Amino acid sequence: MKKYVRGTAIVGVLTLAVAACGSKPTEDTAGGSDANKDFNACMVSDSGGFDDKSFNQTSYKGLQDAVKNLGVTEKKAESKSDNDYPTNMNAMVAAGCNIIVPVGFKLADATEAAAKANTGIKFAIVDYNGFKAPIPNVKPLVFNTAPSSFLAGYLAAGMSKTGKVGTFGGAQIPTVTIFMDGFGEGVAYYNKTKGKNVTVVGWDAATQKGLFTGDFESTAKGQQNAQNLITQGADIIFPVAGPAGIGGLQAAKASNGKVNAIWVDTDGCVSAAEYCSVLLTSVFKGMDLAVEDAIKAAVDDKFSNEEYVGTLENNGTGLSPYHEFDSKIPADLKSEIDQLKKDLIDGKVKVESKAQP
Repeated sequence: MKKYVRGTAIVGVLTLAVAACGSKPTEDTAGGSDANKDFNACMVSDSGGFDDKSFNQTSYKGLQDAVKNLGVTEKKAESKSDNDYPTNMNAMVAAGCNIIVPVGFKLADATEAAAKANTGIKFAIVDYNGFKAPIPNVKPLVFNTAPSSFLAGYLAAGMSKTGKVGTFGGAQIPTVTIFMDGFGEGVAYYNKTKGKNVTVVGWDAATQKGLFTGDFESTAKGQQNAQNLITQGADIIFPVAGPAGIGGLQAAKASNGKVNAIWVDTDGCVSAAEYCSVLLTSVFKGMDLAVEDAIKAAVDDKFSNEEYVGTLENNGTGLSPYHEFDSKIPADLKSEIDQLKKDLIDGKVKVESKAQP
């Protein structure tokens, strides 16, 4: 797999005259380089917005890094609701974008329509590969988070004091249930190897039934779902619900040390630092790196519609640092997780989730 370069944030904002229902597209240029200033790299968020402390925010960092490192011009449209997607996508087309990065499965229909109508524009969609057939100018950027969630489940089982851990999702879709599947399998593997009986509440991988908020925006629903799990005895929560998952972190923090959590998509101690005190770790997806690489490929005229899959092996996904729990997690448990990561990469341990790309 390709190597990636991390960057820093952009400076300067200029509002375009093109209007969209969700928000007016905005344009940014690099602070120190204008090598590719005529190349417009664009992004459309889903309804979670660019500051969702989750996958929109991480994907947007990839666009910011491309501005910094490649000297491209950024344009973006932030969606306020699901109804904004076609309008915001069309606004980016009208803004003269060379590549458009739609963030999330919710933009799949708008992406397909825009890509087929504008074959000269490149598209790189985050977290979706479900098109009926490959589209020549659309590159899916997807992540196999089941193995990294497997590690998170093993960690949660090893750290639980009640013998119960819980998870809930935003919606029952593969990009959500893949986390929940992996988490449950990791707990089961811990039980098998340790002779324990840690229980997962909120998700049953065998029946594919569990607890969902129904959206990715409502922190109140997230908090309610988390409290439901806590009431059932769970002392470690794994919310897979974007901004709604913040409600789960709120519930954990309100427990005064009785409940902790594991975040998803990005390092929660960076994106949601105010909750770092309750975060054992996070299951990250390298969306920023994948987005920047797709933009670079388009700039270098090397863009292809070949699907990118982030894995444990290529560091496209994995566990974030333990941060404030580094000294609280037993050394032998850390070592077991390190070895388990190697075994997953080598195929000695297999994850069964059917949601894997």
